[in-house]
Amino acid sequence: MTFVVTDNCIRCKYTDCVEVCPVDCFHEGPNFLVIDPEECIDCTLCEPECPAQAIFSEDDLPPEFTPFIELNAELSKQWPLITEKIDAMSDAAQWDGVKDKLKFLER
Repeated sequence: MTFVVTDNCIRCKYTDCVEVCPVDCFHEGPNFLVIDPEECIDCTLCEPECPAQAIFSEDDLPPEFTPFIELNAELSKQWPLITEKIDAMSDAAQWDGVKDKLKFLER
């Protein structure tokens, strides 16, 4: 089992989760974070820290977010590691809770 960053992180990119990760498994893209499934140790620390509630255990992942398992694995190999908290995107509050944001993902 691993944890997966899903749709609601897109265009928000809160990094509270990064700060608590003991193994540095988060990677940062232009407007989204992903978790490297090979590095994640399933510690559960990141999930409650996400203000956007965009992180799920793979076992508890709602069916509509299944494509995010592959997306996290793919993009974690392409994007740089992030190990410190940074400011969220300037309009994060406006995007938090917006549905179907995958089309806004910047690679």
